Amino acid sequence: MTLKTNLFEVGFILTTKNTNMKNIKYIMFVIGLCILTTKSIAQQDFHFSLYKYSMNAINPAYAGTNEKFEALVSVRSQWTGIEGSPEILNFNTNTYLGRGLGIGFNVISDKIFVQSETHTYADFSYRIPLSKNTDLFAGIKVGGTFLNVDTDKLEIDDDPLLSENVNTFNPNFGVGFYIKAENYHIHLSSPAFLKNRRLKGEKVSFATTSDKIHVFLGGGYGYFFRNRAWVFTPSVMMKMVSGSPISVDVTTAFQFREQMEFGMNYRVDESFTGFITTNILKNKMKIGYAFEYATTPIQKYGGTSHELVLKFTL
Repeated sequence: MTLKTNLFEVGFILTTKNTNMKNIKYIMFVIGLCILTTKSIAQQDFHFSLYKYSMNAINPAYAGTNEKFEALVSVRSQWTGIEGSPEILNFNTNTYLGRGLGIGFNVISDKIFVQSETHTYADFSYRIPLSKNTDLFAGIKVGGTFLNVDTDKLEIDDDPLLSENVNTFNPNFGVGFYIKAENYHIHLSSPAFLKNRRLKGEKVSFATTSDKIHVFLGGGYGYFFRNRAWVFTPSVMMKMVSGSPISVDVTTAFQFREQMEFGMNYRVDESFTGFITTNILKNKMKIGYAFEYATTPIQKYGGTSHELVLKFTL
């Protein structure tokens, strides 16, 4: 998430000078609304440091590409030094059905302060052979987002603007393409096409915002060496949102005998990430951890993030 520096500077100066709990909660709610507004104007939605293992969260064409059953659970704690900062729980699964068809299902819970979003989608893909070792997968994502803003947690009863909770469901759909070859992959997707309004209601209309269309473009190439025991994989992913700067992730990863992988990620002008994964149970289970260090001014307030991944392959 990208935020303007002065937003957090003003917010935290105010909270440290106020000892009244209601005032603190009020200020934090205002900051939260600023985050919600900023979120649709100047940021991409939820992101993962280990995004390569959660690819079908952003690209429905990924479903079934490995011709195995895959299930993943991941937890991300963002900006751990800041109260009410984003907490993301991700569950997704996909499998190959045969005859070129793949299917997947993903649920992502994204919580920040008094706001909670649950994204629930089904993915469908179809494989189109391009050559002996290269396939094009085309996919569609169908579902929507449950949005909840619980102002009761603020315990503020004397402000009419903060007396209305928000509970709504926004349907959506998306598309994606994924090219898979022996040594490389290329992906392009837009997981949500509809510009839904995030907040609705008479008393919260001042904070009404609309989702922006996100476009993801990326790819990677695997270099084999040392009798194919080692694989070096540089990759890049760009996230584009109308009216926002392009976000670019550059990743370098080393894999040893398909047992362990480690590497670094740089999100341009935002963060550095180190990660490691290991396979156990005869490669049927993968465990991964990522540590992200923000390079933006938010680091002064606790801008480190942690992510855990557990993936099963059958």
